[in-house]
Amino acid sequence: MSKEFWTVTEVIEIFQVDERFLDELEEEEIICPVCREDSPAKLFSSADLEKLRLAKMLIEEMDVNLPGVDIILRMRQSMFEIRRQFDSILED
Repeated sequence: MSKEFWTVTEVIEIFQVDERFLDELEEEEIICPVCREDSPAKLFSSADLEKLRLAKMLIEEMDVNLPGVDIILRMRQSMFEIRRQFDSILED
């Protein structure tokens, strides 16, 4: 996906989810859409879309609840950070 930001309507269409699902992810702070001064609409970044994709998969395919999704995504992010640190150490 080459765009910088997507609207709620685009996200709903791409992922076949309802707006309530997006609201729940936002309430759990799994995704954090941005609002621009020139537009009242919420906009979703590529990072938000990746989190949404993973959240949808975890919920639908593995029956994980939203707090579980949050924990898994935070652990995933921590693992990526540890990997970057490890790679940096190996480069030195």
